[in-house]
Amino acid sequence: QVQLVESGGGLVQPGGSLRLSCAASGFRFRIYPMNWYRRAPGKQRELVARVFSDGITHYADSVKGRFTISRDNAKNTVALQMNSLKPEDTATYYCNAVFDGNTYWGKGTLVTVSS
Repeated sequence: QVQLVESGGGLVQPGGSLRLSCAASGFRFRIYPMNWYRRAPGKQRELVARVFSDGITHYADSVKGRFTISRDNAKNTVALQMNSLKPEDTATYYCNAVFDGNTYWGKGTLVTVSS
C-alpha cells in the first residue's frame, strides 16, 4: 500500500536550518507530483512546496527564497531544505501525494523554531 514517512523535524533556533525527508513507497513515485504541507497551531493546513515529475517546483510566497524542495526518483524520496527559519515556520510538516483520485498523507514531522 501507499506509504509516506517523514523525518527530520526538530527544534531549531530562528535563522537556523533543517532538512526534512519523505520516503515514499507503494506507487510509481517518479511520475507524480509530490507536496509538502504544514499545519501551524490554530491554523489550517497549507501547501508549502510542490515538485512535479519533471523537477519543476512551486512554493508558497511565505517560503520563497528560503525553502527548497527536491526529489530523488532513484530513491523514492522528496526533501524539503528549510533555511533562515522563522518562528512562524513552526508547524507539523506533512508529505502528500495525490493520484488516481486519492489523497495520501504521511503522519507528519514537527518543526519548532524557537530561541
